[in-house]
Amino acid sequence: MRGLLHHIEFYVSDLQRSVEFWGWLLGELGYTLYQDWPEGKSWKLGETYLVFVQTEERFLDVPYHRCRTGLNHLAFHAESREHVDSLTSQLKEHNVRILYPDMHPYAGGESHYAVYFEDPDRMKVEIVAPNE
Repeated sequence: MRGLLHHIEFYVSDLQRSVEFWGWLLGELGYTLYQDWPEGKSWKLGETYLVFVQTEERFLDVPYHRCRTGLNHLAFHAESREHVDSLTSQLKEHNVRILYPDMHPYAGGESHYAVYFEDPDRMKVEIVAPNE
């Protein structure tokens, strides 16, 4: 377990909106609800969990932007190309903005079958299929 990622914690601008988005998506990726308290929730897969916490009002004046210093995006493994396609359809049904639609599903290159999209705070998320 040495070096394995323990958890990542995100401060979000609207906890309810983020919980709806991430709860659905993480469930599709095999995560289960781990912690739940008024200011946040977390989901766990194996030994790693992701935490989403409501940003305090006094810190909401500067919104997140992935091109600033800090986290650019999260990338998750999909089970297969069919899993990527299924998630892409579901994301569209949820009115989630798909990034690079003109290059989808090869926006990362010909051997990189993936879907790229944004969470409610516009953080980029990637779901990538294993190489076949």
